[in-house]
Amino acid sequence: MRTSFRPILFAAILFAALFVLPSNIKAQPPQEVMNAAETKLALKKLNILGSALYVAAHPDDENTSLLAYLSGERKVCAAYLSVTRGDGGQNLIGTEQGALLGLVRTQELLAARRIDGAQQFFTRAIDFGYSKSPEETFAVWGREAVLSDVVWVIRRFRPDVIITRFPTTGEGGHGQHTASAILAVEAFEAAGDPARFPEQLKYVETWKPKRLMWNGFSRGGGGAQANRSGLISVDVGAYNSLLGKSYTEIAANSRSMHKSQGFGSAERRGSALNTLQTIAGDAPGADLFDGVDLSWRRVPGGEAVGKILEEAERTYEPENPQASLPLLIRAHREMSKLPADNSWVE
Repeated sequence: MRTSFRPILFAAILFAALFVLPSNIKAQPPQEVMNAAETKLALKKLNILGSALYVAAHPDDENTSLLAYLSGERKVCAAYLSVTRGDGGQNLIGTEQGALLGLVRTQELLAARRIDGAQQFFTRAIDFGYSKSPEETFAVWGREAVLSDVVWVIRRFRPDVIITRFPTTGEGGHGQHTASAILAVEAFEAAGDPARFPEQLKYVETWKPKRLMWNGFSRGGGGAQANRSGLISVDVGAYNSLLGKSYTEIAANSRSMHKSQGFGSAERRGSALNTLQTIAGDAPGADLFDGVDLSWRRVPGGEAVGKILEEAERTYEPENPQASLPLLIRAHREMSKLPADNSWVE
C-alpha cells in the first residue's frame, strides 16, 4: 500500500486549485489545505521515488524522529509497521482496555503519522501484555500467520529499506519486541521467495528490499547478527527551513499523540545522531539509500516525468500556485503512458 504518486499528484493539483476558488462561497465547512511551504515540499517529494519501512512491536515503539526525517528530509515514502495495536498496554486517559484500547491506540498512531508524514500498517497480532521471550510470544500470536502479514506488507509497500527498532538477540527487554525483529528478518527473505505464501501472489508480486537495518540503541551493541562494517549514522535533527521546524520538533509533536501512554515530548533542536547497522542485504556506504535509484529513471520511460516535475518545483510561485497546473497536468499525461505494472503510478 505504498502511497501512489497519481493520487498525490491529483492532491497537489487540487490544493493548488483551491487557492483560486472564489472566496464568497457560503455554507461550506472550512477546508484544511496545504500552505505555500507544504505545497513546495509536496512538489519536491513528487520527484523522489524511494521507500523505507520501520518495524516494531507496539504503538509508541516507533522512532518518530527517524520517520519524520525520512519523510520530510529524504522525501521518501516512509511507513511504520506496528505488529500489534497495543491492546495490552496501559491507558492513562480512560477506562478502555483490551480491544477497545487497541482502537484508541490505533487512532493515536494514525494521528502521529499525520504529523510526521509516514504511513501506518498493522498485522493481526494481539498485544497480550508483557512476555519474557519471543518463543512465548509466537506461541500466542501464531508465528506463520503473523509472518505472512509482515510479508504481505512488504510485498504491497515494496520498501527499498527495512529498519527494525529492536535487535533479534533480546536486548529489547520484551519478548514481543524481540519477536518483531525476528519477523522482520524472516520476512526480509520470505517476501522475495515465490514459494513462501504463494496465495498472496494473486494480488502482489514478490519483493526483495535492498537492505535490512537495525536502528541501534545509543548505548551501542547490536547483537550477534549485526554487520559492523555496515554501520552508518543519520542526523535526524536536521532543520527544515521551509517549515521552520527541525525533524526532532516535528517528531515530538508526533510522539505526543500517544496520549493513552502519557507520552508528551518536549520539542528540541540540534543534532540528533541515530545509528543504523546492517543486518541483511547490501551494506550501505555512507548513505542509507546507497545503490537505490531515487529518481523517475527507476521506472521505464519515467525520465520525462521527472524532468517535468523538476520544472514544476523550480518554477513554483507561492503567490500564484495555479501557474503550476499546466506542468502538473503534463506530468500526469506522461504518467499515463508508463507501464501499468509499475508500483509508483497506480
